[in-house]
Amino acid sequence: MRMEFDLKLQQTQKLIMTPELKQAIEILQLNSLELNTLIEQELETNPLLEKEETSEDESAYEYDLYELSKYIRETEERMYYDDSDDEEIEEVNYENFVSTKPSLTDHLLFQLHITPVSPKIQKICEYIIFSLSPSGYLRENIKDIAEILECTEEEVLEGLSIVQSFDPPGIAARNLQECLKLQLLAQDSYKGIIKKLVDYHLEEIAEGKYSYLAKLYNISPKEVQQAVDFIKKLNPKPGNSFSSIADVRYIVPDVEVIKREGEYFVIVNDSVTPKLKINNYYHSILNSHDEEAKKYINSKLQSAMWLIKSLESRKETLYKVVKAIVELQRDFLDKGINYLKPMTQKEIADIVGIHESTVSRAINGKYVATPRGLFEIKFFFQSGISNRNGNQFSAETIKNLIKKLIEEEDSANPLSDQKIADILKEKNINISRRTVAKYREECNIPSTIKRRRY
Repeated sequence: MRMEFDLKLQQTQKLIMTPELKQAIEILQLNSLELNTLIEQELETNPLLEKEETSEDESAYEYDLYELSKYIRETEERMYYDDSDDEEIEEVNYENFVSTKPSLTDHLLFQLHITPVSPKIQKICEYIIFSLSPSGYLRENIKDIAEILECTEEEVLEGLSIVQSFDPPGIAARNLQECLKLQLLAQDSYKGIIKKLVDYHLEEIAEGKYSYLAKLYNISPKEVQQAVDFIKKLNPKPGNSFSSIADVRYIVPDVEVIKREGEYFVIVNDSVTPKLKINNYYHSILNSHDEEAKKYINSKLQSAMWLIKSLESRKETLYKVVKAIVELQRDFLDKGINYLKPMTQKEIADIVGIHESTVSRAINGKYVATPRGLFEIKFFFQSGISNRNGNQFSAETIKNLIKKLIEEEDSANPLSDQKIADILKEKNINISRRTVAKYREECNIPSTIKRRRY
């Protein structure tokens, strides 16, 4: 066997992922709040970057944007499927923002500290309170608590009983059955058919077996229905009403779409991010003889210029993508949810003239405020079907039609999934019973059996 070595010249094309290109891609994916955080970090590390002062003309322009933004926010309360343009907007009561609710832990500790108990039981109660889940349940085992606190199980149960007597009713329960029982005891309603249903038949209630329960206890289905209605008014997660305000996510729209004189305008919301410019002071250093300083300034200058360029590119891409969406979804913006069209990211990519992956990055985690409400931009990319007439229906449109049919159904004889499919077929929307069931479940609508009322 003979081995040979030779040299060959070959021309190839490769995409090199430079740090600058990587940064541009990352910036494109950020929403307004994330972008603002990145800019603040860059301002701290790059002395050549500084915030651009706003001129009087720009201030007037920003005031106009504020007025337009206010118009958008005032219409956000209008449900996106509502076709009415004359709905009265309820004025915000700013007194609601003056103080915050105490946390669940604080609320329970306050009650404990005004309850006369021995120091040992108080310690057990405190441990139980700090062990509760956000929804208010005690997930730890009584035996384990007794071992940890070096006390008896009876003492733990005594402490648990004290905590369970606190507001809100149902707190510190170990399961759903106990949670409901505690609330019923607080109302003096833990008796009769209600007691039996809670103690033995929560599963049958969930499955809607009212006729079975009626025969079992020799009562009418209507009496079972009334008892179930009463049980359903109880709170299965009593701790949720005390969720910390810190857990609330505030959404800042990255883009706003406004309607003026029959036309839609797209505005990229850069009001939450400062405008950047190069600090001219450092230009003088480039003319100095300090090579080390010049090298440092040059590197920071390139970095600053690339960041500014990437920010402009992000803004331009986001504007073009949303503008294309507005053009394709104009019927939805004009008439409501029943006119939302199926749309793919490839369609938008072809219109804008960019790659499909760029569209995906541009809309990632971003929101748009429209006269129909506030939406994640991904909402507009819907699958759907076409009927024999060539009309297209998005999945969201079909879901809305299913919801409307169920809202108008006879509760004593609710529509089956097959019946809904048949009704939609009459409207030239051909979907299977299985697809109806899938959409119904995605809308959190229970099955026919569970919707039946006596």
